[in-house]
Amino acid sequence: MKITDVKLRFAKHYLFVQVYTDAGIVGLGEAGNWGYLQATAAAIEKFADYLIGKDPHNIEAFWHDACRDAYWRGGVVLMSALAGVEMALWDIKGKDLGVPVYKLLGGKVRDSVKCYANGWFAGAKTPEEFAEKAKIAVENGFSGLKWDPFGKAYLNIDPKSLNDALDCVAAVKDAVGDKVHLIIEGHGRFNVPTAVRIGNALEKFGILWFEEPIPPDDKKGIAWVRSKISTPVSGGERLYSRFEYADYLRMECADFWQPDVSHAGGIMEVRKIASMAEAHYIPVCPHNPSGPVANAATLQLAACTPNFYLLETMSSD
Repeated sequence: MKITDVKLRFAKHYLFVQVYTDAGIVGLGEAGNWGYLQATAAAIEKFADYLIGKDPHNIEAFWHDACRDAYWRGGVVLMSALAGVEMALWDIKGKDLGVPVYKLLGGKVRDSVKCYANGWFAGAKTPEEFAEKAKIAVENGFSGLKWDPFGKAYLNIDPKSLNDALDCVAAVKDAVGDKVHLIIEGHGRFNVPTAVRIGNALEKFGILWFEEPIPPDDKKGIAWVRSKISTPVSGGERLYSRFEYADYLRMECADFWQPDVSHAGGIMEVRKIASMAEAHYIPVCPHNPSGPVANAATLQLAACTPNFYLLETMSSD
């Protein structure tokens, strides 16, 4: 079997990759990188020059050749492009062999996948409205609720804004009790002392994790925040390979890892990242506010990854 063509499809803020073969099998992938899809598309077009005429089953060879030939290694553009193509190659392999991708990665270790909701709060402004939306999300079967209650605060947060955020968390906690996990998103926008202040204030709510409390480029800073608060810390959606996660591991940055299949080099790269975490008893909860193809690919990983814990899902999609 040989690759004959690579085509790109844009839909809203999604970029889909179609890899065609001479056997009539078409593989489908999704490249992330919202807001910079044209740059990602240009990288995929460069990969197409390499791919045409190659055997689509040789996924590792493609991945390593693509990285070796990129002088400016890593980064969101290259790794998102690589992820979209790699995903499509796994789709071809599964279709050609007649099995789901999770069977090619060792087989399933669970029969169902627990999901937490993002976007469940759409339209809510007051604590009472958040509480009502939370009840609906719980009724829909989600195992956790994630949101960012901090308004427009950046780097610092004033006392009123912090109290408003805590009132929102309290209202949701009162509404759903212990039925689901509560997860607080920081979007990587606070400075170190503010993140510590917020993390300690969240302790009384039993939050599952405080996500990206400070900008993700400062791994030492994230580790320092984690050492100063009792609320667990998560992160990793803006890390793009196992090589970056190696630093995350050495510095003990997070209690939960969140690689994204559409950013971090694709299915096998996330599987390797998860294996690194598994060796240190760290749960993996993939970042996944993405389109349907990335969601399908992440479900394959969730099926076969022993230390998978929760999958992010956009409840409004």
